[in-house]
Amino acid sequence: MTYAIIKTGGKQYRVEQGQSLLVERLPVADGESVDLEPLLYVDGSDVVDGEGLSRVSVAARVVGHERGPKLRVVKFKPKRGYKRRTGHRQNLTRIEVTSLGLASSGGRGSREPAPVAADPTPAEEATDGS
Repeated sequence: MTYAIIKTGGKQYRVEQGQSLLVERLPVADGESVDLEPLLYVDGSDVVDGEGLSRVSVAARVVGHERGPKLRVVKFKPKRGYKRRTGHRQNLTRIEVTSLGLASSGGRGSREPAPVAADPTPAEEATDGS
């Protein structure tokens, strides 16, 4: 089983590929892709966290923007005639996780440094025809 823990909107979510979920409103248009910040990646018995997360990519597609259910907020103080009722609807974004996985093994971390050209020896400098 492959899944990841991502962070967006100050909350953490457990996501799998193909999963749809509601998150805090993202400043992205409908149908566009967004990269999410992974905190943990699990692929069977392999667990990637900490510095290895630079190889993990979690991409999602914005399905649409919605508003959450209305929450009623009631304030009441007995024997004082004080009553207040207000409501709130949160702005949300529905996303669908399109890809979840590790980058190829030939990524940034395993690349060998390029060879450096050697400085000419003093004998080669003398034969350059100066």
